[in-house]
Amino acid sequence: MPGRLVFFGELLIRLTAPGNELLMQSPSLGLHVGGAEANVAIGLAHLGHDCAMISRIPSNALGRGAVAAVRGAGVDCTAVTSGAGRMGLYFLSVGAGLRSSEIVYDRAGSSFAASGPGDYDWDVLLDGAGLLHLSGITPALGPRSAEAALAAARAAKRLGVPVSFDGNYRAMLWEAWDSDPRAILSDLIGMADILFGNHRDLSLVLERDFSGEGEDRRREAADAGFAAFPGLRLIASTARHTVTADHHRIAARVDLGNSAHQTAEIDVNGIVDRIGAGDAFAAGVLHAYLSGSDARVMAETGLALTCLKHSLPGDASRFGAADIAAFHAGGLDVRR
Repeated sequence: MPGRLVFFGELLIRLTAPGNELLMQSPSLGLHVGGAEANVAIGLAHLGHDCAMISRIPSNALGRGAVAAVRGAGVDCTAVTSGAGRMGLYFLSVGAGLRSSEIVYDRAGSSFAASGPGDYDWDVLLDGAGLLHLSGITPALGPRSAEAALAAARAAKRLGVPVSFDGNYRAMLWEAWDSDPRAILSDLIGMADILFGNHRDLSLVLERDFSGEGEDRRREAADAGFAAFPGLRLIASTARHTVTADHHRIAARVDLGNSAHQTAEIDVNGIVDRIGAGDAFAAGVLHAYLSGSDARVMAETGLALTCLKHSLPGDASRFGAADIAAFHAGGLDVRR
């Protein structure tokens, strides 16, 4: 196993309408704790990795409860500090049939979004780290968090710590302030060793379209990404075809400089909760990558975790190596 894995991003509280109801249809909401980076940390902690979260929360019951939930999932939260502001929230109505799920963000002015590069001592926080994982959600929150994300990546490169970056483009967040997502995301991808993103993410930062369909288009995009960002060693993505809100077909792909592997599609029926599926994919790919596996195993491990995540309420994967093995074995009877 590598050294400690470090994750930098906002902890969030998710409030979900019961069942498949619309928001405010009933006077109750279910609560889960998540956040893109924390979800990956939780997924990897369940696979036996030493994971540490870096974030900032308000000093109140919501902040303390969020930290307790992430710590309870096996992630070290020693470096989660408190500061002025509020807890970031989002609200979810889970879709069904031909009605898609809907998210409402309520995270402006959060303690994390208000924090800046001077609030984190990266030389200390990255000491002994084997990886730093970031996502494009952090810089999308505002200018201070964008500078904090850039400072984290710069420190990691200076200290020789590999950087994993998930594009996670969120148009609603970027459009809420006078932002330049192409420039900021380009800077972050330029410092990354591993990119979670597809041809659409690369089209945004490279300001070009990619021809062809399916695997050919994804390889063309990957080749362009490797050429534009020489530090990249791996690009991983999923392809999702949505049949209904409860039935998706998903494939996974890993591109290396001179090779690639794309899985066959898997039918995912009876979806319970698709939120965090991309983070589960990232956890699976990183688990296989850190274990020294090849592109095929990385893609298949990521696909296994993302498919399994659809069966689980909440934002994060909580599956171990035995669950991945059972998924690949294909047995769906009760495990006794």
